[in-house]
Amino acid sequence: MDNDKVIDVLNDLIETCRDGEMGFKEASENAKDRDLKQFFSDTAQQRAAFAGELQEHVRALGGDPAKRGSVAGSMHRAWMNIKGTLSGKDDHAILSEAERGEDSAVKAYEECLQQDLPQSVQRLAEVQYREVLRIHSLVKQLRDSRAARAGQRT
Repeated sequence: MDNDKVIDVLNDLIETCRDGEMGFKEASENAKDRDLKQFFSDTAQQRAAFAGELQEHVRALGGDPAKRGSVAGSMHRAWMNIKGTLSGKDDHAILSEAERGEDSAVKAYEECLQQDLPQSVQRLAEVQYREVLRIHSLVKQLRDSRAARAGQRT
């Protein structure tokens, strides 16, 4: 794969990480539970760090790294805000939306890892992907446990 294509793939992941950073920050600001707020805040910081690592690789390849999230991510955050307002920003609803955002992140990493990438980029994407999967699973578990406590369906 030539440098320009690798840079494009990395910039897509940077946008995904920025979307996650902003989405988790929004979730942190709207969650009611203190521990959940901290989890969302920590995850937002993690995604910012992921974006920074990816940006370093883009620069090393001679490219310009993406500096913000995607249009789709902005639309999802707007939907999260609207849905949160309508539902009183219930933590279960916020977790459900966070899971949807993580579904997108998992898909973006899976698409990236199907590419023929330089070994250093492949290793970084694999490490980040495993962490995205872990967070996705944790968000789903948190959502399900809150639903069970409240007697809601997931």
